[in-house]
Amino acid sequence: MSKIVDAASAVASIPDGSSVGCVGVIGWVTPDELLKALGDRFRKEAAPRNLTFYFPVGTGDAQGIKGMDHVAQEGLMKRIVGGSYINPVDPVTGKRPELMRLIRENKIEAYSWPIGATMHWLREVARRSPGYMTRVGLDTYIDPKNGGGRFTERAKDDLVKRIEFDGQPYLFYPAWKLDTVFICASSSDEYGNLSFENDALVSSNIALALAAKASGGRVIAQVRRQTAYGGRSATEVRIPGMFVDAVVVAPEMMMTTDVKFDPVYYSGSRKPLSQLPPIPMSADKVVAMRAAQEVRQRELSIFGFGAAADVPLVMAEQGKFADKGLQDYWFTTEHGSYGGIVMSGWQFSANLNPDAILDGVYQFDAIDGGLCEFAALAFAQFDAKDNVNVSKFGVANPGAGGFIDIAENAKRLVFTGTFTTGGLDVAFENGKLRIVKEGKVRKFVPDVEHLTYSVSSGILRGQTAKVITERAVFEVTQKGLVLTEVAPGIDVRRDVLDQMEFAPAQIADQLREMDASFFVTAMPEAKAS
Repeated sequence: MSKIVDAASAVASIPDGSSVGCVGVIGWVTPDELLKALGDRFRKEAAPRNLTFYFPVGTGDAQGIKGMDHVAQEGLMKRIVGGSYINPVDPVTGKRPELMRLIRENKIEAYSWPIGATMHWLREVARRSPGYMTRVGLDTYIDPKNGGGRFTERAKDDLVKRIEFDGQPYLFYPAWKLDTVFICASSSDEYGNLSFENDALVSSNIALALAAKASGGRVIAQVRRQTAYGGRSATEVRIPGMFVDAVVVAPEMMMTTDVKFDPVYYSGSRKPLSQLPPIPMSADKVVAMRAAQEVRQRELSIFGFGAAADVPLVMAEQGKFADKGLQDYWFTTEHGSYGGIVMSGWQFSANLNPDAILDGVYQFDAIDGGLCEFAALAFAQFDAKDNVNVSKFGVANPGAGGFIDIAENAKRLVFTGTFTTGGLDVAFENGKLRIVKEGKVRKFVPDVEHLTYSVSSGILRGQTAKVITERAVFEVTQKGLVLTEVAPGIDVRRDVLDQMEFAPAQIADQLREMDASFFVTAMPEAKAS
């Protein structure tokens, strides 16, 4: 009997009070038709009610691929547990996502876990263990002594516990059942055998399916096309049809935001790097160029969202990868794409021209195992105690994403971002930087609003760390921040020290100037492979 159904039929039997898990990485591998169908059903029937949603990664862009926002409705959503949240301002409506409003107004129970925990927790549900135990995240916001990952006052339950095992503290995430999961694949035959041959990521698809079946739940898949039974080799099928209850074919589904379909993201074809458009000159580009100086050959390097993700792109623009030079640089993101060029903006998470794509759970095995030795990550706040915040600040509630797992387990860290934010305007004149208008929001603060990671604890374990901005570079030491470099044209007192709400521990005796070439609007033409 065929498992192919329409989206409305697929979600019709989801009952009140159940738990629903869903794959998705921003716009990538997002079963948007299924989420939309569930949201539409609630609008029409006022059912199902009081669901718990489990999103291992922020799903959708809340614009063209709405993802989480389809189900962000009072009455439908009782609780959400997410590894990250999507928080952009819609350029058309000028509004932030509806899910963010529900969180800000305390309309739902909202929890944010590190993505590493959301992935590995699924494995424990799938094998019916009591839960997931880890040391990653101790003393950060996910630690119960710092809130236990609660993002709203309604979130009363202890979904994370701090326990002791063999004389050492750990965080423990108790297992609970997933009744229905939405997954997303490239193709399916009539019996539900799923393959990912035309997708840029696998993410949590397999883990979600196994966790649901171990819970006695249902697995509903969205695919781009139906294929004939027996038309693929068994090695292509990653999820057996006996684990899949229903399949919805959505031939018009977007590959990701602004990309209908492009095989360069799974190397079905390869794009010459010379065809990549240059990154417009900006403060973020200066940050990326300076951070690129920290990248080493043949060292697995992982990049986070924001200015950090621009690092491989500026390296390509500079011609670093000419004559097959890209093979000497090993790039990845937390979502499992290896090799090629890390992309930025809405295309972040998948790589251009990748060499391999790893399952999401295994990717966090690699991250937690310390295989990603160098990490370039963004920062929203940095404080006098060398704590960094990316998870909750102002009106933004993005969560930590993979930040905590990456930061705790890398050997070398670089934190990237502009010195201030909220209206910062800079100019580039003859190889110098000029602050035209200072940002309204200072990022170097006495105390972070949310403790995402303690850099000082990493330094004590032997990590090295730098903070790179468009106007200044700091080294993090056991004594605190040491100012080591400033941009040409910058007044140290006016543009650096007076824009910090605490004083750095030290100013280097020989304060260096950042490379003047970073501040030239027209870069020399470089060869790219």
